[in-house]
Amino acid sequence: MAAASSSSSSLSLVIFFCFFLFISEATVPPSNTFHFENSGDFGDTNEIFTEYAPLDYRILRLPFAVPFTLCFYNTTPNAYTLALRMGRQADRSVKRWVWEANRGRPVGENAALSFGSDGNLVLTDADGRIAWQTNTDNKGVVGFAILPNGNIVLRDAAGRFVWQSFDYPTDTLLYGQSLRVGGLNKLVSRASVTENVDGDYSFVLEPERLALYYKKTMLYWSSTFPEVNKASGGLVNATLEIAEAEYSDGNYNSLRCRLANASNEPTVLLGTNRYNSTLSYLRLGIDGNLRLYGYRREANAVAWSLLYTWFNREWSNSLVGIEDECQLPERCGKFGLCEDSQCVGCPTPKGVYAWSKDCVAKSPGCQASGFRYYEVKGVDHFTVKYSSGTGPVDQKACESKCTKDCKCLGYFYHTAGSIEVLDRLRAENVDEGWELNAYRIH
Repeated sequence: MAAASSSSSSLSLVIFFCFFLFISEATVPPSNTFHFENSGDFGDTNEIFTEYAPLDYRILRLPFAVPFTLCFYNTTPNAYTLALRMGRQADRSVKRWVWEANRGRPVGENAALSFGSDGNLVLTDADGRIAWQTNTDNKGVVGFAILPNGNIVLRDAAGRFVWQSFDYPTDTLLYGQSLRVGGLNKLVSRASVTENVDGDYSFVLEPERLALYYKKTMLYWSSTFPEVNKASGGLVNATLEIAEAEYSDGNYNSLRCRLANASNEPTVLLGTNRYNSTLSYLRLGIDGNLRLYGYRREANAVAWSLLYTWFNREWSNSLVGIEDECQLPERCGKFGLCEDSQCVGCPTPKGVYAWSKDCVAKSPGCQASGFRYYEVKGVDHFTVKYSSGTGPVDQKACESKCTKDCKCLGYFYHTAGSIEVLDRLRAENVDEGWELNAYRIH
């Protein structure tokens, strides 16, 4: 009996080794490999219906799933991004960029996207510099595909995904795509219409909540899920899905979260689903707001609809849990006062003046003798609602801490009992009076 068991073990080991060897040596058939160079004619230069109004774009002639196409595009000369575009070429609605490979690492003319026999998908600049790659060489990849949901995948011989774009979002979450705890797949905003680098805002899934951050550390929104506790084991992922309505005919778009040790699924509803369509996406915008868009495939003109806005003046007055636009960190720039989603004032040592885009400030420097604090009552900061701050500490100690830190331009102080928020900002001492040189606290 012992000899038979040993023989069986040896056979299993040999079979496993052979199987592993077969997978590792699998190669992409020559008919599935490709090499596209970023050169030649551009797309329709008169087309004004592409997001960010790119200067130039080129469509890669790859097998694609309508309405998704892979392109090179730029918003500044000779700085191209490899991106997935959503929208049919025939319709006259805006085509939108829903995934990007090399944000912040642009390539130039004559860059190339290659998918070789080793199974690695590589974006190289004209000088051979690797700008982006999937790192899937010699991992059993045999094919490339763009799926109907917009997921770009590299498959093995069994059809399993060795790599997928859904694991690496930029600022957009497509239907069926997930955020995961501790993973790379968080949403990060774009810096500006012309500047395609990471912006100041991020949307992440944490073990106990969904969270929006400004400049990586300053929380300006978070979810509250009663289902999350020690027994449930915390959140694992959050997926953009369609949720069935229990008491009505319509369905809802939703972010549905999964727990590690429980069947409950904490859910954030994102407005009514339209067109019975799964061609929806959630975008973390340049301004830090989250918006959900739906696409109607058969439309020739207005194919897109804005279905939901996270920070919304109108909905905040009627729906529990919806914030207005004043919760956005830079709704009124970095220094203005906001009320009811509107910019209402610019604080100065002489009082609050009317707001304008000129409501800005500069640092007063590090010398304590060169500035004083002035007080603005009855305002708060976007972090106050979702952060506890530090303390307890008395106001003088708080002020002293700010004074010793050259990067600190003011502070908020909660008085005991009344929870009144005070905004004390620095102003320079000058002979002609007080010149505003304060800054909103970030």
